[in-house]
Amino acid sequence: MEGWNLTETSSGSFIDFANAMAGSEAAGQSAAGKDTDALSVSQAVEMAANALDAIPQLTVIGEVTGFRGPNARSGHCYFQIKDDASAVDCKIWRGVYSKRAFDLRDGLQVQFTGSFDLYKPTGRMSFIARSFSLAGEGLLRQQVAALAEKLRREGLMDETRKRHVPVFCNRVAVVTSLSGAVIDDVKRTLRRRNPLVELICVGAKVQGEGAPAELIEALRRAAAIEPAPDCILLVRGGGSFEDLMTFNDECLARAVASCPVPVVTGIGHEPDTSICDMVGDRRCSTPTAAAESVAPALADLVEVTSTRERRLANAMNVRLAAAQDALGNDLQRVQRAMDARLERMRLTLEAAAARPCLTDPTVIVDRRRVELSQTAERLDAAIEHAHKRFAQQLDLVTPRLRGATAGFSKKRHALELSTSQLRHVGASLLNAPHSQLASSAAALDALSPLKVLARGYSIAYAPTGVLTSIADAHPDDEVRIALADGNVRARVTSVEAADNLNIDAADPAN
Repeated sequence: MEGWNLTETSSGSFIDFANAMAGSEAAGQSAAGKDTDALSVSQAVEMAANALDAIPQLTVIGEVTGFRGPNARSGHCYFQIKDDASAVDCKIWRGVYSKRAFDLRDGLQVQFTGSFDLYKPTGRMSFIARSFSLAGEGLLRQQVAALAEKLRREGLMDETRKRHVPVFCNRVAVVTSLSGAVIDDVKRTLRRRNPLVELICVGAKVQGEGAPAELIEALRRAAAIEPAPDCILLVRGGGSFEDLMTFNDECLARAVASCPVPVVTGIGHEPDTSICDMVGDRRCSTPTAAAESVAPALADLVEVTSTRERRLANAMNVRLAAAQDALGNDLQRVQRAMDARLERMRLTLEAAAARPCLTDPTVIVDRRRVELSQTAERLDAAIEHAHKRFAQQLDLVTPRLRGATAGFSKKRHALELSTSQLRHVGASLLNAPHSQLASSAAALDALSPLKVLARGYSIAYAPTGVLTSIADAHPDDEVRIALADGNVRARVTSVEAADNLNIDAADPAN
């Protein structure tokens, strides 16, 4: 039957299975003729279970529906697989589902490999899947999801990487098929909303073999236009998932991400999302929506301009009113501050003017005179008081002094007698030493060199000392001759021995 494939079986085994089924039908017909040969429910179910066990392992392709699992207690999964004509219950045991490469969900087209099983207590047949994998569109969606995750990890879908699309675009380049209705919709939308926008069309295939390469080249040519467009519209009409696979191409997605001009995508219809939508700078649900997003309507622009004009005027009025109020408050504060300062200065001036030294200068002299008189009176009183106190103390000390000096007359007489005796004894003790001292002084005076010098003699000094011999003197020697009243400097002219010495007492000079 359509949608079912037999695997790991031979034609002989399938014929044996058909023969067994035919035999079962013949047995049923013969049993119908005899009530005594009728089968019980258990026997009939057992026969059906045996017949299902005889069916070899199958590979089934169908759509998952009513998926429930994994069960919280057992971990098994329960659901149905169906096609346009039939549906069958399906089970996947926990051990099989734990090795899955993807999660099952309703709507997936999946290829299951397994066999039929009959639950005897209820007589319900189920298909027990031993393995499963995506099939058809489901496999494509898995591949697209894997590519999207790869690009996401590389940062191509980060919002911080995406470029800003101008709010008002003057030049717009559109990359799409020039033979479809999409380009007409874009042109019509731009003319209707804002005919001032300049539209540049760059044609390329949007599906089929070679379409990604043509779209990449078209993006390059659109970005190279001079002057550069404000943005590029990458658009395509609706279609099946396979039709939109062109915009899930990795090279095309990287070209969109690296395009120097912001790219706005409008691919398919509202529920359709491609990888180009994810990496583009702005994603719109349809080509028409993409055109509308880059070309605001003139009426909307006028309304926005008017609204902003009113808001600006209101904001300026509010700011002017606030500034005026602030200025008025500042003026009031300044006025109050000036008034307070002037009042303080006036009070200070009045206080200074009210001082007695300014109103009547003699007051200070009078006050000082009064203070001096009071000080003089206090000084006189203090002196008189001190004199009285000292007089009283002297009166007290006088009798004590008289008593203490009463025995001084006797002691004075004894002292006078002792003094007279000391003088007499001292004089007698000093007479003999005094005479001896006088004799010694006379002898010493007679021996003094000065006395000799006074009688006309002199002392000669050579550089080596006193000259006591002619051996110490040499001609031309400098000598110093000491006299009683001074020194004479002389030079030796000759040296004579004592035999030749002639001293004339009458002429000391010779």
